[in-house]
This record gives sequence, C-alpha cells and structure tokens, in this order.
Amino acid sequence: MNAKGSDAALAKVRSLCLALPETKEVEAWGHPTFRAGKKMFAACGQDDGALALGLKVGHDRQEKLLTDDRFYPTPYAAHQGWVSLHVNKATDWPEVAGLVREAYRQVALQRMLKALET
Repeated sequence: MNAKGSDAALAKVRSLCLALPETKEVEAWGHPTFRAGKKMFAACGQDDGALALGLKVGHDRQEKLLTDDRFYPTPYAAHQGWVSLHVNKATDWPEVAGLVREAYRQVALQRMLKALET
C-alpha cells in the first residue's frame, strides 16, 4: 500500500476509533494511539512500510485471532493481550470496526459502555 493508501486507511481507523464515547487520539512513540479515557485500546504503526493496526483484545481472544494468518502478536504488547493486523486493500472494514469496538470494551469505563449502548 502506498503512502496515499496508508493515509486513507489511517483516516478510516481514526474515524472508527474516534466515533466511540470519550475516545481521544494521543501520539505516543511517534504513532497515533486511541484511548478510552486514559487507557489505550488501539494503536497504528508501520510494519514493512505498511500500516499496521494494533488492538487490545485480551488473551483468550488473542489466542483465537493468532490462528488467522492476517494477525500477528503486537510488538512489545502481545504479553498484554494485543494483536496486530496489516491494513491493506483486502482489509475487511466491517470486521475492523467490530474489532475496534471489542478492543474499546476491554478498557472502557462503565459509563462509556453505557453511552456506547445508547
């Protein structure tokens, strides 16, 4: 994916994450990260020049997702239940939207979860 494609993909990720209650984007380690309150649930980075999306999914879900070749352990965070996905032309955006919401639910406070349901 070229830089223009990566920019468009990042814009999609950004819109999915920032649509969730009380979510903000914070730059950390030179990359955009997305937080529910103070807790990070998603982060973007570069892997072999392509956009990669890291998501906090928990250890049980991580184990299941890692059986799919599209996912790999997030560097430096896999031990905390994170997986990463290369974002490319074949990315299933409805699936990514579901994974983003799933990651958000891992860290969101009760009031945020209540707002998500309304």
